[in-house]
Amino acid sequence: MFDNGDDVAEPPAQRSKIADLVNWPAPEAPLAPYEAQVPGPVAPPDDHLMAAARHEFAVLLGEFRRTAVLVPLDETGALWSAEQNGVRWICAFSDGEALARFALARGGAGREWTYRTVLGARLLDVMVPLLPGPAGVALDAGSTDGGMLFPPVAGIVPDVVAVDLGGTQ
Repeated sequence: MFDNGDDVAEPPAQRSKIADLVNWPAPEAPLAPYEAQVPGPVAPPDDHLMAAARHEFAVLLGEFRRTAVLVPLDETGALWSAEQNGVRWICAFSDGEALARFALARGGAGREWTYRTVLGARLLDVMVPLLPGPAGVALDAGSTDGGMLFPPVAGIVPDVVAVDLGGTQ
């Protein structure tokens, strides 16, 4: 059974020089858009594919909720977040290497980054509702090999802060 760390004392902020974590080159070129990778017209997925995709996402969501992730802090000590099309995204990273890639992409490899280790469930259930407006979590933002968005919809964030999908599911 998982208790989301409610009885664990808040860990101290950890500091790490991103440049010390990085010993690989940045990606040479961005990936081609999805349409360029798929030959021919793109057909809508059938019900079995949609059910399989929903199941796979549910497994990933469960894993994220049980996993401690790294969340960088901004200059004010708040969790690092960014807004995109009216949605506030808390940036979280699966490990130091993913955070280092993000820092490199932002041109911040030479500075010291402060971060906290937080359970994914705590981000979704506690931190997202504290933010004004719709909010979700972006895991491994900027990653070309496995970033994931946990949007502000029912089943991912608490219902009281979920965005209504207008009946589509």
